[in-house]
Amino acid sequence: MVRRIVLITGVALTTAFVSAFLPADLSGPVSRSQILSALADWEAIMAVYQPKPEAVETLKKTGDPVLIETYFGSWCSDSKAHVPALFKILDLADNPLLQVNYTAIPRDKAERSRFIPEGRAIDKLPTFVVFLNGREIGRIVETPARSMEEDLAALLRR
Repeated sequence: MVRRIVLITGVALTTAFVSAFLPADLSGPVSRSQILSALADWEAIMAVYQPKPEAVETLKKTGDPVLIETYFGSWCSDSKAHVPALFKILDLADNPLLQVNYTAIPRDKAERSRFIPEGRAIDKLPTFVVFLNGREIGRIVETPARSMEEDLAALLRR
């Protein structure tokens, strides 16, 4: 009996310890503030990111409505690098025509389809689907070719 109590206590303590250091596994539509609240280290990543000023200037001058659907995993290292970069880019561009929807995709692949709109074909994370005037004009999938801001600016210049 004592052995069983010690085992149960050990498992409970290990679970509490591990969950305290693992990032939250967010899922579904979330806001930027929810992301940063759940994933505090993403704020520091955003703070040190230095976007290319020329590309930010292009985004700042965009005069048409742009929607960036952002699908990411709170557990995903590429998401951890590129979503905070997007936050910083949007802050610097300061353009109300640049809108973003964030959808957190769970780690469990069997659960993912219910968070992805039918026909959207999101296979890798993060995926940034860019719409200009309501029409999809391109995607940044997993890792940008150059940088987040340069790839976004290139899509908008097409």
